[in-house]
Amino acid sequence: MKNPPPIMDSATRRWRAALFLFMLATGVSMASWVARTPAVRDALEVSTGAMGLVLFGLSIGSMAGVLASGGLVRRHGGRLVITVGAVLLVAGLLVIAGGAALEVSGGVFGGLALFGAGMGLAEVAFNIEGAAVERSVGRPVLPVLHGCFSLGTVVGALLGMGLTAVRFPVGWHLAAVALAVAAAGVWTVRAVPAGTGRAEPDADGVKGPEAGGVRGQPAVWRDRRLVLIGLIVLAMAFAEGSANDWLPLLMVDGHGTGATAGSLTFMLFAVAMTTGRFTGGPLLVRYGPAAVVRASAVVAAVGVALVIFSDSALLAGAAVVLWGLGASLGFPVTVSAAGEGAGPGDASARVAVVSTAGYAAFLVGPPSLGFLADHVGLRNAMVVVLVLLGGAALITGALRRRPGAPVSEVPASQPDLV
Repeated sequence: MKNPPPIMDSATRRWRAALFLFMLATGVSMASWVARTPAVRDALEVSTGAMGLVLFGLSIGSMAGVLASGGLVRRHGGRLVITVGAVLLVAGLLVIAGGAALEVSGGVFGGLALFGAGMGLAEVAFNIEGAAVERSVGRPVLPVLHGCFSLGTVVGALLGMGLTAVRFPVGWHLAAVALAVAAAGVWTVRAVPAGTGRAEPDADGVKGPEAGGVRGQPAVWRDRRLVLIGLIVLAMAFAEGSANDWLPLLMVDGHGTGATAGSLTFMLFAVAMTTGRFTGGPLLVRYGPAAVVRASAVVAAVGVALVIFSDSALLAGAAVVLWGLGASLGFPVTVSAAGEGAGPGDASARVAVVSTAGYAAFLVGPPSLGFLADHVGLRNAMVVVLVLLGGAALITGALRRRPGAPVSEVPASQPDLV
């Protein structure tokens, strides 16, 4: 008979709760910014093209943070990286708020760069922390962790829509969100243990090759299974990021809906993502990550196909639910699988490189669809997403749990002992 999972002690429970809280706060902050983008553009009195250059600050900061985070965690531990990420998030929001209030485009650009860097640093560190909690408690944690971010985006979007409707000043709105993120960050840092993910030196006092930052990444990628996991997370993150970047415009330009209907369709996608992540844990325990991600990729592909090929705007809008549910578990489950069957130092390196691949696809990949859409149209450009999802479904065997992986020891009938 399999051993039951351990009962969480109070410190581990606070650790897990702190991760959930701060992911919720980051989701609220991101959606708050997105919802107030039109108000910021109006305050700056810039063209759409000039606003695109301002938004480029977020991409620069995000990729810098993502690429630096894994190596920093392996050198200093996750808590310090989360602390720096939280400080940059709060500073970025305050600078954005000030730039919008003072009508300074450069200020908003700089604030977005700080905000993106904080998001990138914190996100990878949180995946490493979440994987460590999973190994500690013997049950899925990362899907709910990412679900908290998705829930935060729903809350932030609703808050932003409401404050926009009453013409609440965008500067004060973002400043208030910054204070809330700061409060969540202080509580989180105090609850997260020191040293998670930090690589330990070997007998000669030299850290192993898999813990050596960027130079160590090729050594980690020599694992064929990890390469396949990286390809899966790339496809699933691309599917999620494409909806985040293009779904409202896809409904407006591709299916002739109004702008409000396009925004509501995106809200439907975000709710589906949140639902999938909060309810996916029991499915993972019962059927395993390989089967769940394979089914998820197929469900997402069906949703994307209906959005692309259906001439009914109503059917396409409903299919967004399938797109969101299918994409919801891909990122967290693949990140969790990357760290299984390895020691703490090796696990942090593996989780870091897979997270980096996923965030790169999420941040950089979807904008490239815009160039393709200029030639074939946005609906046809989404065929790329469909092809990637189909490819991911064919290689999900790489997610089968290795012997000794902690989550596999949770029996399907075992209650969540928290």
